[in-house]
Amino acid sequence: MPEKPYAEYAQRNALPILEVLRHELRGHTEVLEIGSGTGQHAIRFAADLVHVQWQTSDVDENHEGISFWIAEAGLPNVRQPLSLDVTTAEVSDASYDAVYSSNTAHIMSPGAVKAMFRLVGRVLRPDGLFILYGPFRRAGRFNTQSNADFDADLRSRDPSMGIRDLDVLDILGIENGLRRVNLYAVPSNNFVAIWQKSQASVQ
Repeated sequence: MPEKPYAEYAQRNALPILEVLRHELRGHTEVLEIGSGTGQHAIRFAADLVHVQWQTSDVDENHEGISFWIAEAGLPNVRQPLSLDVTTAEVSDASYDAVYSSNTAHIMSPGAVKAMFRLVGRVLRPDGLFILYGPFRRAGRFNTQSNADFDADLRSRDPSMGIRDLDVLDILGIENGLRRVNLYAVPSNNFVAIWQKSQASVQ
């Protein structure tokens, strides 16, 4: 049997992200995670946020690992992963009141990032939140040299990857009925950005 996947960075960043989620997800109960990866975040967060039903998702090749974590944890509020690619996903409109994603935007192509924002704008209910963790540029600038180096490394591996600019993401948000309402600086030069779905959005 394959070993349960483990990512050290997911273990490291879980608590700072959880502190944000404890505040932001008060009153939110249906969460879709885009790109659950190893499954570690889903289990860590759902164990603490017992009022939340946490829906994992990822491309099919990662489902087995996520399911290992879910089975081991035995939590009643974590659902088996959906098969989800943001460019082709079919998810019911207004089916979640929050969407969470971690370390995804910088490894997606710009087209996939646009598709993710379109998907989020569609599946969120009015006043729902999109919570995105990762490194970001602001006004075209990196916040540290290490993030500039990381961006260069990403682009050397695949020119379509790279650290995204919050100004660009905010525009994508507006195009899909989302307005950024919070930005948290967290360790390792990363951020948690929060966009909220407008009550007036019409899909």
